[in-house]
Order: sequence, then C-alpha cells, then structure tokens
Amino acid sequence: MSKPLRVLQVGKFYPIRGGVEKVMYDLTMGLSRREIHCDMLCASTENYTGGDVVLNAFGRVIVVPTQIKLAATMLAPQMIFKLRKIAKSYDIIHIHHPDPMACLSLFLSGFSGQVILHWHSDIVKQKKLLMLYKPLQDWLIRRANIIIGTSPVYVQESPFLKKVQHKTTYVPIGIEALNPDKKISNSLRKKYGDKKIVFALGRLVEYKGYTHLIKAMSLLDDSYQLIIGGKGPLKEDLTRLISDLNVEHRVELINYISDEEVASYYDISTLFCLSSTQKTEAFAIVQIEAMSLGKPVVCAHIDGSGVSWVNAHDKSGMVVEKENANALAGAIRMITNDQSNFDRLSRGAKDRFNSLFTEEAMIKNTLEIYKKLRQRAE
Repeated sequence: MSKPLRVLQVGKFYPIRGGVEKVMYDLTMGLSRREIHCDMLCASTENYTGGDVVLNAFGRVIVVPTQIKLAATMLAPQMIFKLRKIAKSYDIIHIHHPDPMACLSLFLSGFSGQVILHWHSDIVKQKKLLMLYKPLQDWLIRRANIIIGTSPVYVQESPFLKKVQHKTTYVPIGIEALNPDKKISNSLRKKYGDKKIVFALGRLVEYKGYTHLIKAMSLLDDSYQLIIGGKGPLKEDLTRLISDLNVEHRVELINYISDEEVASYYDISTLFCLSSTQKTEAFAIVQIEAMSLGKPVVCAHIDGSGVSWVNAHDKSGMVVEKENANALAGAIRMITNDQSNFDRLSRGAKDRFNSLFTEEAMIKNTLEIYKKLRQRAE
C-alpha cells in the first residue's frame, strides 16, 4: 500500500488578493479537506506578520517575509531556505507561474520528486524582468513533469510552451458559486432603481480597457448605469473622461467594494462587462463569478488569452472586438433589449459555470493529475 500523498503549492503571496493566490489557496484548502496532505508556501504581502496559518489537520499556509523589490517584483529570499528545508517532505511540488522567487527556490532546493508547473500567464509587461528570468523560466519548463494551463487556448498559444505541448494540459479555474446577502442586494436595488446595470470589477489600470467601456456608456441611453469597482492609478484620468463625456450621472467609480458586498453588486447587475485589452488578462475569474449567478458576460477578444474561451460567444454572453466602444455598446444593447435573448444567455452562463468552473471540478481534476503523476513515478 502506497504512503499518503503529500503536495506543496508554491508561489505568490498571503493574505490572498490576486487570482493566482486564490487558486493556490482553494486547492490547498479543498485537497486538505479531502484528507490529502497539502500545504502552501508563499511570501507575505501588505506587511503581514501573522506567521503560518493552520487550515486543518492536513493543510497549512507557510508564510515567509517579503524583503526585496526588484523590477516591480516582490522577492522573499527566505523562501529559498524554507523550501530547501522542507522539500523532501513532499511527493509533488506544484509551482504557480509567473513567480520568479518560487522558481528560483525550486531550482536551489535539491528537490528530486515530481514537479507540476501551473502556467497562469506569460510574463507580458515586465520586459526587464523577463530578460533576467528567462533562463530560469526555461529550466522550469524543462523540469516540470506536467504543465497545467487555466484554459486550452492559453497553453496552446503561449510562445514559451510551443515545444512542450506533449506535456501540457489544462484545468479551468473553479470557484464556489457566489452567495449574495439579499439585504445588501435589496438596498442597492433601491439606490439604482430600475436602471439596467452594467458591472465591471478590477484595478483601474490600462489593460482593463475602462476608457473604452466608459466611452461605450456615452453611446447608450439613460436607462443604463455603469458601476466600476476597484482602485488604481488611472482613477483621475477615468474621472476626467467621465466628466468630458458628460456621463457622471450614469457612471460610478467605487474605490473599494468589501468582500461582504461584492456578491450583491453582481446580484443586482443586469450583465457583467470585461473590457480588458491585453494578454495580461489570461482568464478573468470575475467572469465566472458573474456566471455563477447567471449573469451574461460581455468581453473583448484578446489574441492568445483564455478570456473569450471562458465566456463562450452567444452561449454565456457576447465576445466583441477589443478597444472598440461601439462594439461594447452594441453587445450590451443586444443582450438587454431582447428579453428572450437575455434569458437564453443567462441560462447559458449558469450552465457553463456549472459544467466547467466549479471549485469541486477544479479540485477533482487536479487530484486526478496528481494521482496519475504519482503512478507514473512509481
């Protein structure tokens, strides 16, 4: 009888904020609840000093301090020493990319077991970092026994994975369906009345394409309300654009939406819009959050990204040309002005979520990969 499987997820930060960290944490929690020994090694962020977090008898989050910032990347040298110390306790190390610190730590760990590389996205914007990191990234690609993408499109289209397609697969990101607080939802509905609400959520940064979405609102009538939740460096520029287009009464920028409220903003929305324009947006968990509540999605097509695979055109929503305000406005009208079409896409969004993007499916599919990898090793 084989000994119990032990897995270590490595990469990114704690507390959980970004999509990569959420996938790591959900896998760690989900597997450990199934009595699979699964820990998570990551670096601190937001000045976190709370130390390790025990999740249950089978899982914990091991947190090392972040000490250096280089090429806009936070580095935690102690991860190297920690992984060298604990690596031999695990059968599989599951590295979440992009994370140069995790890769370097594995390189120096002396670990000889099975390695899974979870390819969440290419390094797109940080060109200087990629120049420094590419030799190590190439080593990690060679070292990995299996490479997992979050969509079939991304692993097929990534220029870095062209020569290793024989060992790539994909596991869609999965989440628990949102459960909005109906009291909060009812309060928000009173605030916005009978408006058709277009909701968007994410940092106010260039690749999110919010300028195009705000311009799209200027092409729609007063029955529409756009709510954008998120903060970031473009707030002043976007506020100015809203004023210049004279849509202050129909576009609201909300700096921060709490975890308790965010599900209710999805709940009251008519549809969700993802206007992102660059491959930095590799999957967009916000799309499946909306779909979990049966909200149709409008997104832009981005070459090589999995975004428009997640939101299937004319099934769970509409996919339009990127950087095109007219196309965004047209898709929003098409969905909202025909009740039968809206109902069809709403059902399609919910069905697609249930068939592909549940947390249960993500954990089950990942565990199957672990078991096959272990059998191969034995």
